Amino acid sequence: MIKAVIFDLDGTLLNRDRSLRLFVEEQYNRYAHQLTQVPKTVFVASFIALDQRGYVWKDKVYQQLIEEYQLHQLEWETMLADYIEHFPKFAVSFPNTVKILDWLKEQQIKMGMITNGFTHFQTANLESLKIRDYFDEILISQQEGTRKPEIEIFLRALKRLKVEPEEAMYVGDHPINDVQASIDVGMKGIWKRDKGYSHKVEADAVIEDLIQLREIIAGYQV
Repeated sequence: MIKAVIFDLDGTLLNRDRSLRLFVEEQYNRYAHQLTQVPKTVFVASFIALDQRGYVWKDKVYQQLIEEYQLHQLEWETMLADYIEHFPKFAVSFPNTVKILDWLKEQQIKMGMITNGFTHFQTANLESLKIRDYFDEILISQQEGTRKPEIEIFLRALKRLKVEPEEAMYVGDHPINDVQASIDVGMKGIWKRDKGYSHKVEADAVIEDLIQLREIIAGYQV
């Protein structure tokens, strides 16, 4: 029986690809007078490529952009601070995020979150999405001093939620950091399909839309 569902944030509840594009386009507009030598489409595409789906922190991204396009009128520290301040304003959730969270609440299933990232930044994203209050426990890697796929952060979440591994389900988009790591702990690992991973992913179930969790969870409640 499933007593708790734990979610990843980026790429699972937060549509990071769309959010990032919206932010970078707006940032370009605000700094357009200093970016005249690089077209907007080029700047946006380069940023997204260098970002590597969020696995490269933005100090490196901005340093590379400044060097590649000779944008020496800009300081990467200023651009990074701008990113930290403004990105959460463009945070967009995936379809049915609130719907599935409401359903889980109705079912009296505990909800948790484990996400890698900086505490202030990820908290701001949750606030912007207006979903923070749904979660009984939120573990952010900087705050916890451990990160996915390390087992400790999963065990810590289970302990705080007061559930056994076999009573919990983890939902995430990364095959290793989310799915395999949670399975290794003894949880049900659910992969929210990400087209960025073409290889076969070993998971207890695969979903395209968050609302599909209702049927999957129901199958474990008998």
